[in-house]
Amino acid sequence: MSRPAAPERVDLRGIALVFVAVATLQVGAAFAVTLFDELGAAGASLLRLGLAALVLLAWWRPQLRGHTRADLAVTVAFGLTLGTMNLSIYEAMDRIPIGVAVTIEFAGPLGLAVALSRRALDLLWVALAAAGILLLTNPFGASGLDAGGVAFALLAAAAWAVYIPLSARTGRLFPGGSGLALAMGFAALLVAPAFGDPGARVGVLMSVEPAVAAVAGFVVLGQALGGVDLLAIGLVVIAGTGVTSGRG
Repeated sequence: MSRPAAPERVDLRGIALVFVAVATLQVGAAFAVTLFDELGAAGASLLRLGLAALVLLAWWRPQLRGHTRADLAVTVAFGLTLGTMNLSIYEAMDRIPIGVAVTIEFAGPLGLAVALSRRALDLLWVALAAAGILLLTNPFGASGLDAGGVAFALLAAAAWAVYIPLSARTGRLFPGGSGLALAMGFAALLVAPAFGDPGARVGVLMSVEPAVAAVAGFVVLGQALGGVDLLAIGLVVIAGTGVTSGRG
């Protein structure tokens, strides 16, 4: 007589990590919204993508040698999609509540999952999600939501759906996080032209110049900095940000 199969153990650690990742992402997005008055949605997006690109490029130091133009094209497409997704959701959050924006954006990965699924039951789930989004946006009545914000959230949803397969393909083409580092750089370049409105916004972004110089010195020249040096640079950046953000 065969022994019954042991029940699958629930990976509580994995579930906890997912919740931490989701909470970190959304809390970070909420804090980013507080910067919109000073930087605008495009400025906050550029700040996030630019700093992330600097850190990732410094850490992974990606090499293009040995990769074809097709490989690089995939990474560029990944970066453009990443930039579009980030800028669009920030523009949406600038116009509609963050919970509504993220709910609409979630239609992207949900739709992709259903498209790749072979289960008829999944059609019910996508219909349920569609009903929820329709209730939020109320396209046939007065929802009180900014139409531009909804449009930006839908664009972010589409970009998220494209982002997922491009992310996986980039990961196969480039070792570690080097592909992501390159893509993040391309994403920052995409968002940069959308950032305008000189004055305080430019001043705030320029305040990170000492930190950028430190990273550049480490990457290009191998000039490592000690803990006290990094603390000093951080204090200068904070002071510069405080001064420039206080100007009209």
